[in-house]
Amino acid sequence: MKSAAHGGDTSAVEVTNISEQGFWLLLDDREVFLSFDDFPWFLDASVREICNVERPLTHHLRWPALDIDLSVASIEYPDRFPLISNGGK
Repeated sequence: MKSAAHGGDTSAVEVTNISEQGFWLLLDDREVFLSFDDFPWFLDASVREICNVERPLTHHLRWPALDIDLSVASIEYPDRFPLISNGGK
């Protein structure tokens, strides 16, 4: 009997440090920083919520407890993805 693999391969992601300014993620073999200025949705999140990160695709990250999805490109180049808000209007 031969077992078939289910689901796709996912790449590793890990929160390595959290500070007052933001947090660091280890993506494969590199570390990236998410500042709370660039990613304010994480500012009031708990350590548990921030550390509960998934990487369903190489270019996609998800924090299910916070209902936040980000592309890796938006983390690597936050200036290319400006925050836009209509103030709830």
